[in-house]
Parts: sequence; C-alpha cells; structure tokens
Amino acid sequence: MGRGKLQLKRIENKNNRQVTFSKRRSGMMKKAHELSILCDVDLALIIFSARGRLYEFCGCNERRWIRILNTFQVEGPRIEQLRLSELIQLEQKLDGMLRQTRRRKTQLMMEAIACLQEKVKKLNEQKQLMEKMIAAAESKDALQHEDLVMEQAGNNSKPPPQNVVLQLL
Repeated sequence: MGRGKLQLKRIENKNNRQVTFSKRRSGMMKKAHELSILCDVDLALIIFSARGRLYEFCGCNERRWIRILNTFQVEGPRIEQLRLSELIQLEQKLDGMLRQTRRRKTQLMMEAIACLQEKVKKLNEQKQLMEKMIAAAESKDALQHEDLVMEQAGNNSKPPPQNVVLQLL
C-alpha cells in the first residue's frame, strides 16, 4: 500500500517546515549525488533557505564548478544593481565556495600527512632492521675476537706438566 498524494502548499508550522526543509534538502542532495555518478554528468545544485543560508552540491570538478559560477555571475546583474538581500546571498555563496575550497585543501593536507606518516613508519622499520643487523655484526665480531683471544691463549700456554701426573702413579 502506497502513500496518498501529498497536497503541495506552504507548511504553516515553523518547526514542521524547518524539519521538512532539512529532510528534503538532504534527500535532494543525495539524489543529485546519485544522478551525477550514475549518469556521469556535471551537476550543480544551489539551495537557499528561507533565512538565506546557502546549501550547495557540485557533482563535477572544482574548475567546472567555478566556471559554472562565473557564468552565472557574468550573466547575472551587476553588483551595483543588487539589493541588500541579494548581496547577502552573494556573500553567503562566496563563503560557501571558500568553505568548500578550505575543505578540499584540508583533505589534501590530511592525505599528504597520512602519506608522510606511512613513510615515517617504513623508515622506522628500516632503522630497527639496520640496528639489529649492526648489533648482530658487532656480536659476531665480538665472538670472533673472543675465539681469536682463546686461540692465542691456547698457543702460548704450556701443556700441563705430565711428570707431575706420572709421579703420582
């Protein structure tokens, strides 16, 4: 059994309206993301809330997104002709693009940090291996030195006196 058809009209209750906006905005962003992946299309979605807050999605690379915005701005009215509310929306768009750019920059920096941490880990493993090899070589040298000392001591020592043993018999 399906749902009944929803009558489209403004929701009067402010809280219900905000909840509906939030849920539908999330759903629309998800659908835009799915469409951009499934159909391999460049897609840009810009949503302004009743309070003038900007929500955006871009299913294309950043250069393409900037080109889309530049086209919008070139075709749009000149800044001197904008009303205060339009200027506020433009400022919010710019803030959104700045946040997106900062997110991307942070993501790239975090990836670089992870790569460097992996390199540090590998270098530490190599260092430990080399320290073990040096310790083994030093231990081997010490044993060889000890064997050499024992050999030299064996050559220089006098054999046990046999006459003492014979006299006792």
